[in-house]
Amino acid sequence: MSDTADHDDPFAADTVERDLDTDDMFGASLPAAKPIEKSEAYTVLARKYRPRTFEDLIGQEAMVRTLTNAFSAGRIAHAFMLTGVRGVGKTTTARLLARALNYESETVHGPSVDLTQMGIHCQAIIEGRHIDVLELDAASRTGVDAMRDLLESVRYAPVEARYKVYVIDEVHMLSTGAFNALLKTLEEPPPHAKFIFATTEIRKVPVTILSRCQRFDLRRVEPETLTPHLEKICGLEGVRIDADAVALIARAAEGSVRDSLSLLDQALVQGEPGEVVGAEVVRDMLGLADRSATLALFENIISGQMSEALLGFRTLYGYGADPTQIMGDLLEYCHGTSVAKILGADATRMPKAQAMRVTALGAQLSAGTLSRLWTLMLKAFEELRRAPDAPAAFEMALVRLCYAADLPGPETLLKRLQNGEPLVPGPGGGGPGGQSVSGGAAQAVRPQVQQVAPKPQTFDQVLTLIAERRDIGLRTDVEQYVRLIAFKPGAITFELAPRAPADLVRRLSLRLREWTGERWLIATEGGGGAESVYERDKRENEAARARLKADPFVAKLLETFPGAEITAVRARPLPTVTDATPAVPEDERTDKDED
Repeated sequence: MSDTADHDDPFAADTVERDLDTDDMFGASLPAAKPIEKSEAYTVLARKYRPRTFEDLIGQEAMVRTLTNAFSAGRIAHAFMLTGVRGVGKTTTARLLARALNYESETVHGPSVDLTQMGIHCQAIIEGRHIDVLELDAASRTGVDAMRDLLESVRYAPVEARYKVYVIDEVHMLSTGAFNALLKTLEEPPPHAKFIFATTEIRKVPVTILSRCQRFDLRRVEPETLTPHLEKICGLEGVRIDADAVALIARAAEGSVRDSLSLLDQALVQGEPGEVVGAEVVRDMLGLADRSATLALFENIISGQMSEALLGFRTLYGYGADPTQIMGDLLEYCHGTSVAKILGADATRMPKAQAMRVTALGAQLSAGTLSRLWTLMLKAFEELRRAPDAPAAFEMALVRLCYAADLPGPETLLKRLQNGEPLVPGPGGGGPGGQSVSGGAAQAVRPQVQQVAPKPQTFDQVLTLIAERRDIGLRTDVEQYVRLIAFKPGAITFELAPRAPADLVRRLSLRLREWTGERWLIATEGGGGAESVYERDKRENEAARARLKADPFVAKLLETFPGAEITAVRARPLPTVTDATPAVPEDERTDKDED
């Protein structure tokens, strides 16, 4: 046959007879697949950084220590029960346990919790394809028949490994009949079988099952532990994210490592390539309110400032914050304030600036007031879930909270009744003609005239008011230790200088309320304050001394009299301008006017 004929032959070997991208009906293998793009091959962080050893389990040190001791002593239980909230590592721990029970290497021929080196069976167990390790989901196999089929295989010895390990996830989903079928095997298990159960609903597991298992309660991972873990992963991934953003993710995860990694995965795609992912971006992603704005709202509630509180909420709501989430944050601040009042700022587990502010609030509020606020907020939180219009329900709750925050508690009213004082302090006593009610009958009391000072409009007016009321101790402390940050009538924010008295905030708040008849919100922050009055006066005094020493006449005087020193600097009053005494122009005055 000619070459031409060979080329035209439709049955020639080089002729393409089918689409290479179509499966062969006879099972012939297809050509090699195209390389997978990077985006298609991406593994989510929760899977990529799943712990491979017990040391990788963060926040579960107590469980790891117990297992290590048990394996070292050879006292290994035949059944384990792992319980905890979602994402804390129950399934991961179960797989690690399966590897530890069947661990075998060239040098180790017994169960071991040291999994740093891959054993003979480890890779197959990790990939879920080991013949002697069975993973089952009780949510899909709840019936007694499925359990009987499983237990039927327990009688047979393992094929390759040391033990046959049965990992049953969500074990609480099993039916009563399935639990009963399992119970007999757990009572008298064969020596080659081990059971590992995992559940999020430990209360739904029968006590008869629990009593035959070694139970481990996997703890929620605290933000203090989770934050460094997330920062380490960000470093390994080579991504840049703000520390405050990581803290927001750790807090939003609510103790779940898996949830935190999922949120981190979501956050890392929010920013542009090469740029730092900021806290604002993560806050918008999570739908969270600005923490500082929410804390300011809490302060408005405590001070009874209804208009400021309503405007603050509407601003937060306008930015997309959920009313229920805001109320949850307010509950957290109420709890933090109570804890700070009793145990101090370090016990709040809040950032330093927030801890200082809630500590200042706790110093000026009684435990009874905080308890009442908590009850009212908790009730409002439940109302928001049922309300058809959540923003309106939140605003009505704000009105109620602001009104109740300024009311005296029952214990205060009782003391006033017992002492014959007016229930509501004010000019003229507690009622018309200076009458107050006690024991159900009108009882005349001496009218109480209270001198209420006008509300200071500046911080200097606050200092003047303290001086007028002759509270020398308070005046000294305020001038020496208060570094002003912000002031508005009714609210002062400042930084405390070192060695400030612990009760300064409380004393200043009480005195201003007593003198002006209105509640003042006094808050402290950890930095950013201006100079205190004492520091300012000291600086100005030292500057005046330096100017005097630089004056040639004064310098010559100090040189002439060795040991002489400048003890004080006072501004010399200018002479009164009269017809006979011409005024000295401002630009002709010199530093010699100071002596």
